Amino acid sequence: MTDNCLRAVIEAIHSCPTQAVIFLSGGASQALGWLMSVPGASNTVLESVVTYSRMSMIQLLGKVPAQAASSQTAEEMALLAYNRALKLSKPGSPVLGVGFTGALASARPKRGDHRFHVSTRTSDRFWTSTVTLTKGLRTREQEDAVSSQYLIKVIANASKVPGTFVPDLTESEVPDEHEKQFDEDEELKQLLSGTICFKVYPFSSDTSNAERKIILSGSFNPLHDGHLKLLEIATSICGGGYPCFELSAVNADKPPLEISQIKDRVKQFEKAGKTVIVSNQPYFYKKAELFPGSAFVIGADTVARLVHPKYYGDDYGKMLEILLGCKNTGCTFLVGGRNVNGTFKVLEDFDIPAELKDMFVPIPAEKFRMDISSTEIRKTQGLL
Repeated sequence: MTDNCLRAVIEAIHSCPTQAVIFLSGGASQALGWLMSVPGASNTVLESVVTYSRMSMIQLLGKVPAQAASSQTAEEMALLAYNRALKLSKPGSPVLGVGFTGALASARPKRGDHRFHVSTRTSDRFWTSTVTLTKGLRTREQEDAVSSQYLIKVIANASKVPGTFVPDLTESEVPDEHEKQFDEDEELKQLLSGTICFKVYPFSSDTSNAERKIILSGSFNPLHDGHLKLLEIATSICGGGYPCFELSAVNADKPPLEISQIKDRVKQFEKAGKTVIVSNQPYFYKKAELFPGSAFVIGADTVARLVHPKYYGDDYGKMLEILLGCKNTGCTFLVGGRNVNGTFKVLEDFDIPAELKDMFVPIPAEKFRMDISSTEIRKTQGLL
């Protein structure tokens, strides 16, 4: 494969909208250098991690792998990378998780095969390949080069880059490939089980490149004008950002939503032309980990719960520790006035700890006040 061919493929990867997180171990180290040396790499690579030591691999996986160089480990790395890419990507961008692990030539001769395993995860596809190299044919540097070529080809295919190129493999070095495809229902099942952390439905026509998300969380049963107006006002107060709604499929006090319920509620956002993220986290301190650096739009009734120790086992220290953790993710809370126990409350009505005050931003009542609730709408529609 010529350098010009390789560069053309990488340029095509960087020009497509897919954003990737890449986890590598035991080979393909040249691939990262190639990717980063071509202009536009920041459009594609959100993060790359090389785990050569055993402890590094254990910390990445959160366990001791049964076998470091295996297709199973590559798949686990790809899934972790996919979830990481979801958290780091621009809203609505297609994301890719890549896992690579290999057992290539080393200073001491290996008893077993020289091989590598590559796995990619996208929203609708899990793909894995194992390549066994001809032992003794290449030096370590050459094995790293061919595994790097193969990895670039895999990233190109997963990113749906048109055209193909052939890595410098021999006729006997035939990749053993496996693929699983997912439909929407299967993806939502994975979300409910915790396999993936969230799913984005990018219905908005907003072409903004803003990376900061302005998020209004709720059950949206139903979505109403108050929700739409509140998010619009909050986005203007933030001076811009990517406005999106977040529907948690898992509730702290109720059973998880059924897949049919999730899809029905998502249709509301499709009709309104607004982006919605379906997550599996009901708690804001967990949402902050999912969406670092975001601005969450909440009502005063939610503030009443967030800063009250009784929701933390009557432990003020625990409340402070958890909310400081939210603050450390770079998240803020925009607070709109809301009826609380029959009285209209605003942010200033609550005693916010001094350490947290700059994390909460008021939405002035003169800019937004709408007392209608989803519960009241359901009552008028005879749904309660």
